[in-house]
Amino acid sequence: MKDLVIGLDFGSDSVRAILVSATGEELASCVHNYTRWGKGLYSDNSIAQFRQHPLDYLEGMEIVIKGVLKGQDASRVAGIGVDTTGSTPCAVNKDGVPLALLPEFAENPNAMFFLWKDHTAIKEAKEINDLAKKWHTDYTKYEGGVYSPEWFWAKYLFMLRNDPAVREACHAFVEHCDWIPSLLANAPVKPSRCAAGHKAMWHPDWGGLPPEDFLVALDPLLKGKREQYTETYTADEPVGTLCPEWAEKLGLPTDVVIAGGAFDAHLGAVGAGIEPGVLVKVVGTSTCDIMAAPSVDHCIRGICGQVDGSVVPGFTGVEAGQAAFGDAYAWFRRFISYGGEVTLPQLEADAAKLPINQTLTIDWMNGRRTPDANPFLTGALFGLNLGTTAPMVYRSLVESTIFGSRRIADRFMEEGVKVESILAIGGIAKKSKFVMQTFADILKMPIKVAKVEQACALGAAMFAATAAGLHKDTVSAIKAMNSGFDAEYFPNPENAAAYDEKYKLYCAYCDGLEKMTMENL
Repeated sequence: MKDLVIGLDFGSDSVRAILVSATGEELASCVHNYTRWGKGLYSDNSIAQFRQHPLDYLEGMEIVIKGVLKGQDASRVAGIGVDTTGSTPCAVNKDGVPLALLPEFAENPNAMFFLWKDHTAIKEAKEINDLAKKWHTDYTKYEGGVYSPEWFWAKYLFMLRNDPAVREACHAFVEHCDWIPSLLANAPVKPSRCAAGHKAMWHPDWGGLPPEDFLVALDPLLKGKREQYTETYTADEPVGTLCPEWAEKLGLPTDVVIAGGAFDAHLGAVGAGIEPGVLVKVVGTSTCDIMAAPSVDHCIRGICGQVDGSVVPGFTGVEAGQAAFGDAYAWFRRFISYGGEVTLPQLEADAAKLPINQTLTIDWMNGRRTPDANPFLTGALFGLNLGTTAPMVYRSLVESTIFGSRRIADRFMEEGVKVESILAIGGIAKKSKFVMQTFADILKMPIKVAKVEQACALGAAMFAATAAGLHKDTVSAIKAMNSGFDAEYFPNPENAAAYDEKYKLYCAYCDGLEKMTMENL
């Protein structure tokens, strides 16, 4: 009997797998931290370079799948679904092999996967935005109208310009979420609708990727690069079945269906049980804000895209988010640990005891993703005096990241995408009562926390179940397999009123800092 599926979730720091039944019962889970990434290899915080070696993905995938199959009947597995971070692309050769897997490129960061938060392509993103605003068609308009250095074409152009050896060996630039399913099935890449629409300016209105004349005007190095693909596919469509090589490695039969890939936040929203009107907040190192709207009849300003079928087939997937959330907290812990180790739980416990105070932080530690992407912006601290303490600053940092989140929710509402309720997933949502209560106070709405620990992996498993025919469609899979919620936070009226006033101050400081920054570039 084929009644089990595997969900694979490739995150920023680790890969996770869960084994679940078609009714959502979790039988096993396994997590593996990336070895090379954990050592800080191939990345440089000072220039926002974040690269990951494909061997981390391959080694981790084998470990976690074998981990969830231990003691289980592998013949019951019907499908595997995959999600990854994004945009996280890599140069591959004509055989689809990432160049970093070849001996001559094994230690070259430009031949590796450019992690989503890599901002080395700031210059290229600016050029894309400048050209798009002058062109007869703005190819960024379905991506919020502002192109980010975190996204596909900016990273591709950076690589082509800055590494001739990789450029010459590169046959195509492939998203992580497209490469893994293709690898497991030993099948041609089926480009993800989610990745292409949100990060590569793909849209049916102009027949796929941006046209050749636009790309060549941007840089002649992009000549012929749009030929990678025209069609895209939602994650419920099979890529193929497990190839013999990987079936032998993993101890699985070759009739296991491999579902199409997509991004982690989008599938996390599916795993959480997304439905129209629900804003799903994926709260971790960064945040992603995901909605599935029945229809959107205009281009929403300053977000990370609106794409038909990118979350749930048949609905418009809407994405926004913040470039640093938990990463900002981790930065502060490192900053004040210069003279001795300080832990985040210690900081949080001390900050939670404090009243709302005058210290105010701007949370752009890794630029601003939304609303209105701007990688040139940086963080700031205001309201310091000789009595300011580390817990006071930490509390202001938590507040500021959530003020940034409120600006996103406000933008959705301004653009006619109604937010009726909020559902949170991710490590911080599960671990930090202080952060989640502050969320409810600042957003002035109840916030539920999904019960599932590995929501992204569960979403991938739901698509595997759909692709393998265990459910007739994704909506049916969501209804059958989601786990509900296990916590709910309600706004404190007194805090909500105080935060309303502080939020106005935050917005004023943000606007002034942005104006000053852009005038002095």
